[in-house]
Amino acid sequence: MAVLAPLLALLYSVPRLSRWLAKPYYLLSAFLSVAFLLVRKLPPVCLGLPTQREDGNPCDFDWHISSITFQEREVEILMFLSAIVMMKNRRSITVEQHLGNIFMFSKVANAILFFRLDIRMGLLYVTLCIVFLMTCKPPLYMGPEYIKYFNDKTIDEELERDKRITWIVELFANWSHECQSFAPIYADLSLKYNCTGLNFGKVDVGRYPDVSTRYKVSTSPLTKQLPTLILFQGGKEVMRRPQIDKKGRAVSWTFSEENVIREFSLNELYQRAKKQTKTRDAIPEEPSESAAPHTQPDEESKKDK
Repeated sequence: MAVLAPLLALLYSVPRLSRWLAKPYYLLSAFLSVAFLLVRKLPPVCLGLPTQREDGNPCDFDWHISSITFQEREVEILMFLSAIVMMKNRRSITVEQHLGNIFMFSKVANAILFFRLDIRMGLLYVTLCIVFLMTCKPPLYMGPEYIKYFNDKTIDEELERDKRITWIVELFANWSHECQSFAPIYADLSLKYNCTGLNFGKVDVGRYPDVSTRYKVSTSPLTKQLPTLILFQGGKEVMRRPQIDKKGRAVSWTFSEENVIREFSLNELYQRAKKQTKTRDAIPEEPSESAAPHTQPDEESKKDK
């Protein structure tokens, strides 16, 4: 099952996958993920590569084991990579997460293989990966959503404007792969549960670091706190995911649609917000003095008579 689930998820999303692969980010990621295979198997390039094979063929994988020290063989490294990707993908929810895991561990394996082959090629490959990370960002989610975007000033103003509204706010960063993977899930939740009394918001803490400091969310490259979902009721924080333990570390939590609905009780919040909206609409407005009917003195005197 651990092997079939990721494969079925990828096959089910082939139409979406074809659209993503047409984007520069995924094309370049795929190229970097298979760079070692291309270098090792293409005859014009591989003819000048060093090899430890007994037949001296530089255009094939190295199966040689040194008699002095045990050297990791190339095929074993690729098999180890496949095992790690399958284990990591067991917790993946979206196709973006599956692809992200495959690309990330493939690049790591490629770097190891290039350094083992030639340190100069390893340094060149690592340099290309760094340039790619700095210049090519994953495509942002551009689908339908019912989300309000805040900055460092409007978030507090909106929370205090009407305390009867319950807010679920996501703190995210565009450079975070986890945030990009969660974006379509959060957008789908906003389309299903947004109403007058339950609203969804987002704030980019990478762009507005004051918000991350105010709500104590780390934005370091190795952080496990992005994305962070915070539930506000009455203008005050009620809960958040992921939670932070006593040592200030984020508790591992999977950002799936089912987990968000269950942990934040979205069905109950939605029904409660709808009832409150109906109650407010059903209460008649008190007539003001200016709108009250005015009785002329002549009519009052006639009634008295």
